[in-house]
Amino acid sequence: EMGMTHRGRLNVLVNILGKPVGAVLREFKDVVPGAEDEYLRLGDVKYHLGTQAECKFPHSDGKECEPIHLSILPNPSHLEQVTPVVAGKVRAKQYYLKDWERRKVLGVVLHGDAAFAGQGVVAETLALSQLPAFYTGGTIHIVINNNIGFTTESSDAHSSMYPTDVAKVSI
Repeated sequence: EMGMTHRGRLNVLVNILGKPVGAVLREFKDVVPGAEDEYLRLGDVKYHLGTQAECKFPHSDGKECEPIHLSILPNPSHLEQVTPVVAGKVRAKQYYLKDWERRKVLGVVLHGDAAFAGQGVVAETLALSQLPAFYTGGTIHIVINNNIGFTTESSDAHSSMYPTDVAKVSI
């Protein structure tokens, strides 16, 4: 299960999950199959929509790999709101797969540095992550220093050296 904000999302949807470019463009026009009702066609920014696919990635030794089910969750404009949604979907899939060892489903969240350090929902999700009712076995957080989210110098942006230092709370 993947979650990410908008920067680079179209690239991931098309080039990693294989969503057809035509489908992406139709969604930009609000032409969603089966959405005859006008209210079902309205919504958030169109590149915030998600998709899912069975993906095969090349193995380093040339052997054929088993397909991996990947999905990228829809993400609202409130950038990091997808973080707890990813954790919740991973936990739900683990439950239904009876994956008590937490080894069959993994969450991956891509963040911009400004949002990771500055939006409290990330810290809240990390703070809950080790509690029995919320534990998923871990989530991979990839934080990109995009230097766009901040309107200040890095030295004035947060008290710690790195925007990811907030993650130390869950260790």
